[in-house]
Amino acid sequence: MTKMTETELNALLAGITPANEAARAAAHAHWGNLAKPLGGLGRLETMLEDAAALTGSAELDLSRRVVVVLCADNGVVAEGVTQTGSEVTATVAGNMAAGGATVCKMAKIAGADVFPVDIGMLRPVEGVRDVHVLRGTGNFFRTRAMSREDCERAILAGATLVKELHEKGYSMIATGEMGIGNTTTASAVACALLGAEPRLLTGKGAGLSDAGLQRKIEVIEQSLARLRPDANDAIDVLSKVGGLDIAGMCGAFIGGAEAGIPVLIDGVISAVAALCAACSSTPAATEKDTLVVGLDDSFPPMGFRDDESNIVGFDVDLAKEVASRLGMEIELKPIDWTANVMELNSGSVDCLWNGLSVT
Repeated sequence: MTKMTETELNALLAGITPANEAARAAAHAHWGNLAKPLGGLGRLETMLEDAAALTGSAELDLSRRVVVVLCADNGVVAEGVTQTGSEVTATVAGNMAAGGATVCKMAKIAGADVFPVDIGMLRPVEGVRDVHVLRGTGNFFRTRAMSREDCERAILAGATLVKELHEKGYSMIATGEMGIGNTTTASAVACALLGAEPRLLTGKGAGLSDAGLQRKIEVIEQSLARLRPDANDAIDVLSKVGGLDIAGMCGAFIGGAEAGIPVLIDGVISAVAALCAACSSTPAATEKDTLVVGLDDSFPPMGFRDDESNIVGFDVDLAKEVASRLGMEIELKPIDWTANVMELNSGSVDCLWNGLSVT
């Protein structure tokens, strides 16, 4: 890591201030003054109170929204851990730039713009913003994914993008990613940070066979054993077994905390990036997080599905570790719910699985 990169990152982290509790209280009081049952809007109320504490104002204007999709390729694809080849990353990124991807259609309905960014694809794509740090990462089964300096550069690139978009008037940012192989990198990073077994945090991604899933688990297990990433150093973990997209999203979450703009999680991979940000940040940054996560049921983060699609192997200690790393507390309680949803916010973690809630 160059001295300049280290100085910039330290300055970014130092610029994060604690949550504004006065703004949170004002937002809470506003809900109480409306003609509706107290707490009648449920999680929406507390989420917006969190956003007020983050921005420093109860007068929220979230009308300008953007989805930032960080695109990068992963060298570990060479180990047969994916259903498709790396060439798909550029194809999908180009489709996003042209407005034809699914995320573009969904964002239009939500009144959000889509901003695809090349932070590490194997080749540039017309219409995709180019801030690439590398042209793909190394194959972490054979070598480390990237140098520590390149990881730092990717984190700063993500933070810089958030600052730029904030200056352009965007008031809410959703994170996204595109990169074949990034469920493998996300699993490896999560396992390294949480001390979890890869079989518990690894799924079939975009449709691996059973044999492909076993290969994916073995690659992660052997890579972690060889590279021995430091669980107390998120940048060491990211640089050894992570991806440039995850590093960039990590920077986006840190940049959002520094700029006072809500940055939303969408899916397991950006949730792992948020975990990296929480592990890298000051207590003030963790307090200011306002994150919402939707999880695909093929990739349960703290358990796995048996042949009858039941969640088994749920690790309560692991759930508590995730919450602890994010500065939160959890409470287990039975519920009648079969969805797979996880919410991370400034006060709790909600994981809804078959009959189990972590809040």
